Amino acid sequence: MKIKTHALYTRLAALVLLAGLLPSSANATELTAREIMQKVQDRDTGDHGISDMEMILIDKKGHQRSRKIRRYSKYQGEDKQTSLFFLTPASVKNTAFLTYDYDDTEKDDDQWLYLPALRKSKRIASSDKSGSFMGSDFNYSDMTDKNLAAYTYKILKEAKVRGDKTWVIEAIPQTKKEIEESGYKKSIIFVRQDNFVGVRALHWVNKGKRMKYLDIKKLQQIDGIWTATEMSMTSKEGKSTLHKTILKFSNVHYNQKLNKTTFSLRGIEKGL
Repeated sequence: MKIKTHALYTRLAALVLLAGLLPSSANATELTAREIMQKVQDRDTGDHGISDMEMILIDKKGHQRSRKIRRYSKYQGEDKQTSLFFLTPASVKNTAFLTYDYDDTEKDDDQWLYLPALRKSKRIASSDKSGSFMGSDFNYSDMTDKNLAAYTYKILKEAKVRGDKTWVIEAIPQTKKEIEESGYKKSIIFVRQDNFVGVRALHWVNKGKRMKYLDIKKLQQIDGIWTATEMSMTSKEGKSTLHKTILKFSNVHYNQKLNKTTFSLRGIEKGL
């Protein structure tokens, strides 16, 4: 039986409309793990940003210490530059941290820590990037994007995090150098399927039997940019919590006028 031309067009139009109504994740499931992680890294994270940070350090007995920080970030071409200035308490006041996160994967990211007691900036060597950042549960390596080419990725399954559908992706470093620099021998990353934001991660620490648990507790759109406004990193050994760090972000603004000296050694040594 022949189908009339008008009827055929009508059916085709209906199929096109139906395809447009399908959830974007239906097509996204065809992505490989590597492609998903590339989209995570390529998503818009805002430019010329200013925010206030609170770093809360919690020991295994539940005792808390709080630090207030001012954060600045901008892109210099494809390279991201970030400056952190510690404001309180007095024990860390005027300490500053500068990061150049290079887009070129062949180039090691640069990091410097300014300690006012020494009155000079110390460059963080690659061998030290797996160390704790200012006594927190975050490594220096956590402060920059990972080199995707240095890892193998695999989708393990799908799961929901706070009601949002995610891909659960295994990331394994391909080289001993990457393991030593990152401090992790394996990671499991939960990536939201609707916005390609990594909202949870489990890290197997290279040395010892510890694990670290990253959790993006609060995520919101600010100026159209998906922005984490609260996150935590928890260090555990077995079921025992050894230490926990909470980062809270407030007064987040993008597209601000920033002085280029803020992202220089002179700038972090001079302070705010």
